[in-house]
Amino acid sequence: MRFHLTEEQRAIQDAVRGTLADVWSIDRLHKFAAGDTDFDSASWQALMALGVGGLALPEAEGGAGLGLLDAALVCEVVGEAAAPGPVIGQILAAIAVAHSANAGARALLPSIASGEAVVALALGSPLVQGARAATLFLADGPDGTIRLVEAGEAITIEAQTATDRSRPVSRVTFGEAREHVLFGGNDPFAARLRDAALVLIAADALGGAQKVTQMSVAYAKERVQFGQPIGRFQGLKHQLAHMALDAEPARALVWYAAYAWDAQLPDAPRAAAMAKAHLCDVYTRATRAAIAAHGGIGYTWEYGLNYWFRRSIANRVWLGSPQHHRARAAELAGW
Repeated sequence: MRFHLTEEQRAIQDAVRGTLADVWSIDRLHKFAAGDTDFDSASWQALMALGVGGLALPEAEGGAGLGLLDAALVCEVVGEAAAPGPVIGQILAAIAVAHSANAGARALLPSIASGEAVVALALGSPLVQGARAATLFLADGPDGTIRLVEAGEAITIEAQTATDRSRPVSRVTFGEAREHVLFGGNDPFAARLRDAALVLIAADALGGAQKVTQMSVAYAKERVQFGQPIGRFQGLKHQLAHMALDAEPARALVWYAAYAWDAQLPDAPRAAAMAKAHLCDVYTRATRAAIAAHGGIGYTWEYGLNYWFRRSIANRVWLGSPQHHRARAAELAGW
């Protein structure tokens, strides 16, 4: 049994991290947040050029032949950078279509894998990230079906003022749009797909929690007060240590949930629920502690910590609160 990433997996994260460092600076994030768009073409194309869209597709389908664990590693780095774009929706759509027998949907797979077709995730809520730029929507029906809906005049999209400024949302209403039913409500893969979404959201939260912890440590080394770096003060040392001890052990929870999903282990649904619940709590605690550790500058718009704090709030409620998923995990365990 391996407890660490392979060299290839580390290379994937390094490639995504390096690409986002080039195309998604804090200045670009400021500009995006102040604008009126919900999609950044440059960062999207850069990620798709790396093969992120087809990462979890079989090689026979034009993908990399990797699994949900590798996709989670990508989402971790995306969360670390607070990058926009419906990356989670794109990855999940490729997985869903590849496992579906719907011929019409499968014909769209090459464009999904390449990123030419942008897929927004519309599971569980009418509030959808990147909806205005989407050409496809991965949505659920009232009967629990999973469907791929093509954008068009039948769909109503209303931009909303959202908490998360790094991933603007719109309220989407599906009319008589053209759709492809991928899985029926009783199909086991419909439930598996929702669990996969929980794991990827947890991975995004892990990346964000790690990022704000690193920002806080770096600031504590640089900020001087009373003639010395504030990181030497015992109270702040303890606070930073608690942040690290909260975030780092949670990494194993995400990795195991993704591995269990790939291996189709019996406890995969419970692991996904636990990962979503715990990591979203960790993320909000980390961002609040980071703002406190920074003092006054942490509250300013220019410094940017607010992007990760806002993203943590959005992740917390996306596809169910921590309380909801803890109750689900308890039920799955027979408690």
